[in-house]
Amino acid sequence: MRLTLQMLISHGRVARKIGLGPESRIHMLRNILTGLVRHERIETTSVRADEVRFYAEKLIDYAKKGDTDEKAMKMASFWLTEKDLVPKLFKVLAPRFEAHSGGYTRMARLPIRDNPDRAKMAVLEYKGNPFPPLYPVNRVNPLSLINQLLKGYKEERVKHLSAKA
Repeated sequence: MRLTLQMLISHGRVARKIGLGPESRIHMLRNILTGLVRHERIETTSVRADEVRFYAEKLIDYAKKGDTDEKAMKMASFWLTEKDLVPKLFKVLAPRFEAHSGGYTRMARLPIRDNPDRAKMAVLEYKGNPFPPLYPVNRVNPLSLINQLLKGYKEERVKHLSAKA
């Protein structure tokens, strides 16, 4: 009974425990977020990528307000440890997502690596980055059986309709 009751009560723990403590967690999140803004695609553990994703989305939301907004500048200067990235955030990333209302990032899980830790890895990226896509684009093969059958059906349908007219 106690175990179940303790699992239901959160005891004030809101965020995942990543790192050595709350200060370590914030530093790690800031460093990963800085790397994401600099490179627009990073590879990290899936737990860290999932945690950073929320902050990356919020940072773009604030950046869309413009560099004249005081709160947006405070957020950018806090979360980005390298201050040369602040103009990139406001001049490159924010205009790219001006038409979007959310969903600025994409996360793809990677196979489990063979290192001794066997951590689950993921790739976190901003959409619209200059890198090749993570997933191959499904190309339509006109020679596949289904496409050949559909092509034959369309031709028969056109002949049938033209014969009626």
